[in-house]
Amino acid sequence: MNWQHCSNVVFVGLSDSYEQYYQAIRRCWRFGQKKEVNCYIITAETEGAVVSNIKRKEKDAEKMAQEMVKNMQDINSENIKGIKRSKGKYKTNKTDGRKWTAYLGDSCETIKEIESNSIGYSIFSPPFASLYTYSNSDRDMGNCKSNAEFSEHFQFLINELFRIIQHGRLVSFHCMNLPTSKVRDGYIGIRDFRGELIKQFQQAGFIFHSEVCIWKDPVTAMQRTKALGLLHKQVKKDSCMSRQGIPDYLVSMRKPGDNISRVAGEFEWFSGDPSTFENTGNLSIDIWQRYASPVWMDIRPNHTLQKQSARENNDERHICPLQLDVIERGMQLWSNEGDTVYSPFMGIGSEGHMAMKLRREFVGCELKESYYKVACSNLKAAESYSNELF
Repeated sequence: MNWQHCSNVVFVGLSDSYEQYYQAIRRCWRFGQKKEVNCYIITAETEGAVVSNIKRKEKDAEKMAQEMVKNMQDINSENIKGIKRSKGKYKTNKTDGRKWTAYLGDSCETIKEIESNSIGYSIFSPPFASLYTYSNSDRDMGNCKSNAEFSEHFQFLINELFRIIQHGRLVSFHCMNLPTSKVRDGYIGIRDFRGELIKQFQQAGFIFHSEVCIWKDPVTAMQRTKALGLLHKQVKKDSCMSRQGIPDYLVSMRKPGDNISRVAGEFEWFSGDPSTFENTGNLSIDIWQRYASPVWMDIRPNHTLQKQSARENNDERHICPLQLDVIERGMQLWSNEGDTVYSPFMGIGSEGHMAMKLRREFVGCELKESYYKVACSNLKAAESYSNELF
């Protein structure tokens, strides 16, 4: 029987069969039910043993379901890291433009070709430690079995970043804290991924220079992720499990030493949502007051190279391209014209696109061949556009 048009169920007495009890509830709590289902169970004191038995079986059923999910994830993980990873060979390539160089390969290896103290600024979004799977390569930092494995892999790159960055210059990484799950982590909460990355950079010798919180719409996040803590029904059920949305961060780390080529001068243009900006007659001061804010509320979430380039549906699409406003502000704040900007995870070339626009030079690396090809195409287009402007 289908009772999804009903949302209130009353049980007068129970048997020892958990299966009958569960199936009865699922007659109402099923596909098509638009309301929260309320179950009222009336039992006599003499039925205490039966109630305890049902509660025990319910816990056993939940534990069994969690273990089944975990086992399936382990099996799928081994398939990804075993059978699928064995397919395909590691490929390398190098493409040079007039003001840019793009490497296809592992950034931990290609970065060794970059001269020490030669990079004026680096900005990128690192892999989010298994939050997204970008490729099936063993070399992909996102394809890790544990948080410790990711950290060990990423530390190699951080150490090389410290070597190639000029003294007194900055590396900015874009990240977010990561939601945990009961199945994978044993609890529902937030992992301080941002803090872990900061500590890793500090271990390599970097100074924690600054950070800014980038606002994200919690409604959009709720619709995309269906996170328990963002659902309004959780407020009605138990708001102690409700939480705020998870913002992005742009964290900047500075290499110790004197900056021999200072980044100096007033701001001449505003990067961000133009509808939110007002020029009061002191343009550079007005811009700085917005950039100096510890929370950026004016980053356009959909202003990305992926949307701007308007590629066809069959073209490779990056999972989460970095917003151009964030990249532009970073370069505007912490680099000069003519500086070389580096990205170890260039994806489809967003950082390089902005470097060309702002008359910087660019070096980038990408492991995934399909992204690399799109990045090279975007870099060539950006270079042509930049030549026309200047």
